[in-house]
Amino acid sequence: MHLLSGELIVPRDAPDDLIRAAGGIVVRHANGGLVEVACIFREARGDWTFPKGKLDEGETFEQGALREVFEEIGITCNVTRFVGTTNYTHRRGKPKIVAYYLMSAGEGEFFPNAEVDVLVWLALEEVREHLTWDRDQELFDLVLAMPELRALEAS
Repeated sequence: MHLLSGELIVPRDAPDDLIRAAGGIVVRHANGGLVEVACIFREARGDWTFPKGKLDEGETFEQGALREVFEEIGITCNVTRFVGTTNYTHRRGKPKIVAYYLMSAGEGEFFPNAEVDVLVWLALEEVREHLTWDRDQELFDLVLAMPELRALEAS
């Protein structure tokens, strides 16, 4: 994978059946100045993760991430920066890449829906242990090291 001017470029020789998806690690300020992160529970998959989903035709990874986050948690967000990708084999045997963006939460309200059953806002130190997948935990480690996150904590 290549990152060019903040946009993820998938190589031309990527498999034809590659599933392209994007999502967000959404943060907000809580009472007392704490930073909280949105984690979702999907009963159908029995996992705790970050909001994400497949790209629509012609959509960039960033556009898809903003749309998917809104569709899954009902909150509009602003992208702070690109975080990284996870790569794995989808449960149906196809290769999948998910591009993630650090996002700040805006307006909106969560309601359980067809894809997400529960949304919780967790303090930074609680997020990693809450996540089901090692790949999400490793991705969150990248976020914890980002100066943008530390700037949020200080504000």
